[in-house]
Amino acid sequence: MTDKTGPTLRGMTWNHPRGWQPLEACSALWRERTGVSITWDRRSLQDFESFPVDELAREYDLIVIDHPHVGQVARENCLLPLQDARLAAIAEASVGASYPSYHWQGHQWALPIDAATQVQASRPDRLGAPAQDWNEVMALAKAGRVALPLRPPHSLMCLYTLSAQLGAPGRVQGPELFEPAVAAEAIGLLRSLLPYLDARDFEEDPIAVFERMAQPDSKIHCVPLIYGYVSYAMDGFRPARIGFADMPSLQGRGPVGSALGGTGIAVSARSAHPQQALDFALWVAGPEAQAGPYAASGGQPGHATAWEHGKVNAATHDFYRATRRTLEGAWVRPRHDGYMAYQEAGSQRLLAGLRGDEPARAIVDDLNRMFRESLPR
Repeated sequence: MTDKTGPTLRGMTWNHPRGWQPLEACSALWRERTGVSITWDRRSLQDFESFPVDELAREYDLIVIDHPHVGQVARENCLLPLQDARLAAIAEASVGASYPSYHWQGHQWALPIDAATQVQASRPDRLGAPAQDWNEVMALAKAGRVALPLRPPHSLMCLYTLSAQLGAPGRVQGPELFEPAVAAEAIGLLRSLLPYLDARDFEEDPIAVFERMAQPDSKIHCVPLIYGYVSYAMDGFRPARIGFADMPSLQGRGPVGSALGGTGIAVSARSAHPQQALDFALWVAGPEAQAGPYAASGGQPGHATAWEHGKVNAATHDFYRATRRTLEGAWVRPRHDGYMAYQEAGSQRLLAGLRGDEPARAIVDDLNRMFRESLPR
């Protein structure tokens, strides 16, 4: 324990136990070690995906962000480009594309502290094994046992994942994001599920679906595409435990192309204590914290040391080992300045098209047009 008295920093994260519990636990240990205190505020998942980072950077020293924001924050100069010799070790041990997803225009804008992508969730007490392929998913759907969160942006995330798994990942540089024929086929796959879904799926994000799924009498036994949440894999977190696995194969193709999620920790360019903020960010993204207090406090680490750690996997019924292939093969979303507005508008357009039974090619043409218009001039 230190006798030092350091500054108090302010941090902003997202309002789910996975988002705030590990940061608060790690901050308490950091205060004992360095004397630097960090208080954490929380924002909703919807705000996390859409609220302007520039506004947060005026009030907070440390901000947890999503990688598609980096093009916008680079233009706004609201985050500090990270420069430190210790970055190399974190980059080397990043799982999948988590670390490079925050690299933009020659700078590193955040460090991955949480790694996630669309995987498969199931009820191990109801299913003998996760669905191996889309045919099994459809059989479960026809039996009324499948859910799929479609609240924006998750409708678009599903289209991204299926298009990539079908062999045509989105072209993040444009000008056309989707290969029309492949994306139309992916929309057809989504449509095949719609008659068997609960109406609530259209209004719910992954957390809401997990909350329904984790009830003892839930009819949801399988969610084929959903962002993994390690909290629900732990005994006692909710009445029923949820298991996680690689996403189902599709036309013989393995778990490649899932739309990458996760979060990174960034330092405000307006912080009065940038070095203290960076020191904490480097520690909390490193192996000691990630495989130790971060994981033990309900976090979902972004560091390979944690993903491969026996104790970390034992506490989560092998959540990490069971989804690693999907995470390693995940696809990085567009990150240009202007993308975040497209993600919201495109998700709404896709959802309206799905609900209105519009021709798939018309939906894809609109999504591609909107993407072209979002690109920097």
